[in-house]
Amino acid sequence: MTILALAAAKAMMASSAFVLPLAKAADRVLGPRGCCLTFHRAAPSEQWERLPNRDFYVDADFLDRFLGYVRDQGWEVVTISEALRRAASAGSTGRYVNFSIDDCYRDTFELLVPVFRRHNVPVTLFVTTGIPDGTLPLWAAGLEDALLHRDRVTVDDEEIALSSHEQRRAVFAQIAASWDGPQAGACYAAFCTANGIDVDAMHWRHAISWEMLETLARDPLVEIGAHTVSHARIASLSPRDAMHELADARLRLNARLGIEVEHFAFPYGRAADCGPRDFALAQKAGFSSAATTRKGLVHGGQNPFSIPRNTMNGSHRSVATMEMHLTGLSGAAAKVMGRV
Repeated sequence: MTILALAAAKAMMASSAFVLPLAKAADRVLGPRGCCLTFHRAAPSEQWERLPNRDFYVDADFLDRFLGYVRDQGWEVVTISEALRRAASAGSTGRYVNFSIDDCYRDTFELLVPVFRRHNVPVTLFVTTGIPDGTLPLWAAGLEDALLHRDRVTVDDEEIALSSHEQRRAVFAQIAASWDGPQAGACYAAFCTANGIDVDAMHWRHAISWEMLETLARDPLVEIGAHTVSHARIASLSPRDAMHELADARLRLNARLGIEVEHFAFPYGRAADCGPRDFALAQKAGFSSAATTRKGLVHGGQNPFSIPRNTMNGSHRSVATMEMHLTGLSGAAAKVMGRV
């Protein structure tokens, strides 16, 4: 019964007829506030429908429309630096929203930043340096690419025929779940060997390069932050290893791009993935802030080392769903259900 009630509540909260009037009322009650939104990849609508891991992607056409919507509704799109300045201000700061992209893939350069440029608004990129360095196996991207473009693949000596988009999504979910963890890189390498996939070529088909990042670093609309070296779950590491992931990513970006990186985002980012020890380590590593993926809003007095961010899942393709983040309803619901 509880599961049915939660499903019904979720459907109701995603309904425009329910959420949009509530959003108007919330603006009068909540007043000045900030909302940080984050996602990873993007694809055009016609491609999004076919992707085996499509919830990892934002529909780029919806993002384009949503950027227009938030500006029409009077929200100001800001950098993390500006969001923190406003949170520390004693006066009214209006309503502001920050968009950040975690990891950073090739589509960050080719597809996403151009969307923000068209709207003349800033975007924050949290870069995992192992991606442009070529040291982080992009196993999920490579697996998805193979499932999308092939009629069959071999996994653990078993040949799997691929037919419908739904089946490809099911196969991706099954394989990804079995690989996920420290063994993922080795599993992916074996998969590439079995299927005649060039690992390096596949990497650069999806990875952002340092040359792309150099171009983005010169763009006044782009703010660049760090997202570790290897996308490690910081809370699971020793203090020494955690500091390596934090500090080395910052130093690598500073040296390679000739900038001073101030902001950090924790991979995964929920309560089990980062806590007080890790917030302190981020400060010790030289950052001015650290962002999580704990849902919620930014208000005055916000701790700069535990910034809440609301994840834009690929299925979030309605303004009503996004208003749940802008009003703080998704954060309240997450706390009630213990999903922090």
